[in-house]
Amino acid sequence: MGSDTPTAEMLRGGNGELFSTLDTSAVVIATPTAFAGATTDARGDDAGANDPYTLFTVTGMVLVRVFGEVTVDLTGDTATVSLGVTGNIAAFIAVTTATDLDNGDLFTATTPPVGTDLLADISGPHIVGAGASIVEAVESANVTAGNIKYYCLWRPLEAGASVISAV
Repeated sequence: MGSDTPTAEMLRGGNGELFSTLDTSAVVIATPTAFAGATTDARGDDAGANDPYTLFTVTGMVLVRVFGEVTVDLTGDTATVSLGVTGNIAAFIAVTTATDLDNGDLFTATTPPVGTDLLADISGPHIVGAGASIVEAVESANVTAGNIKYYCLWRPLEAGASVISAV
């Protein structure tokens, strides 16, 4: 029978860095192309082939916190955006009105703070299992313009686990 005690290998991230405490995390950044919901199947096309839009791919069991930095104001009538995982699209950030997300905002909650937020105010840490992708979802209408850059703070919970940017 195998041991349930984490080995030194389990406590290393994708670059071999040692995770010496529970607060130690690797950082992966996803910088997707701008929203273009008026284009069929582009990012932001509500119910298009890329909705939900995969930001990060997870291998194995990991612990994560994910948030976004709005780099260009979002536009799109009644469009909404959420952040979660495959099958639970609002697991991290509930449905948020897209036009409330302006350049300089941090996408950490449905009421985005401007410029700064406490790590404790970012949802999580969440346990994400193997095979689940971290996704952004658009609902109600297309997000026709704007952009959000995403950051994933993560650590492995088992040997070989990883998070990589899908964009």
